[in-house]
Amino acid sequence: MSLSNESAPPTAPRPAPVQPAATRVPLAIEDWATVIIMALLALITFANVLVRYFTNASFAWTEEVSVFLMIVLAMVAGSAAVARNRHIRIEYFADAGPESRQRALARLGAALVAVLFGLMAVLSARVLWDDVQYGETSPGIGVPQWWYSMWLPILSVAIMLRAVGLMLRGGQPAEDSVALPTSPEVRAEEHAP
Repeated sequence: MSLSNESAPPTAPRPAPVQPAATRVPLAIEDWATVIIMALLALITFANVLVRYFTNASFAWTEEVSVFLMIVLAMVAGSAAVARNRHIRIEYFADAGPESRQRALARLGAALVAVLFGLMAVLSARVLWDDVQYGETSPGIGVPQWWYSMWLPILSVAIMLRAVGLMLRGGQPAEDSVALPTSPEVRAEEHAP
């Protein structure tokens, strides 16, 4: 039994790939920050596992630092996702219809993301001010709480600026976006005569 293209149902033509646009601030910043944070998380967790295995005790600070690093990782990765126009959306609506509609929806989505993270930056700055004003300390290791809370407004502003950049680029993803891998069937179709 042989498989032939004659028995396969016709496929819809694939849309042309969107041409990426340049960003003013390179996405390598977010990419390298992600790599560094993931490496720190792995090292901290591995060290804690070794200490727990050999001494039956664990480092008290690892959980607090790991939670902080995971939050920073989510915010940094969110910034890169917004710049690459890969943030969460309902693709049925966002990728359907003519290109002008897709771009309008991408700009609308970017504007809403910018408003959300702008609001988040303002509100988290108020939390930061409270942490500084009242001398809050972290529950696990007793360091000043603002060491952790200062990153939320900073990273919220970064995401907001990436969203504004996406909106100004007309919904085009960033230039150094990584192409998503395709299945072997799609690759075979692309190289078919």
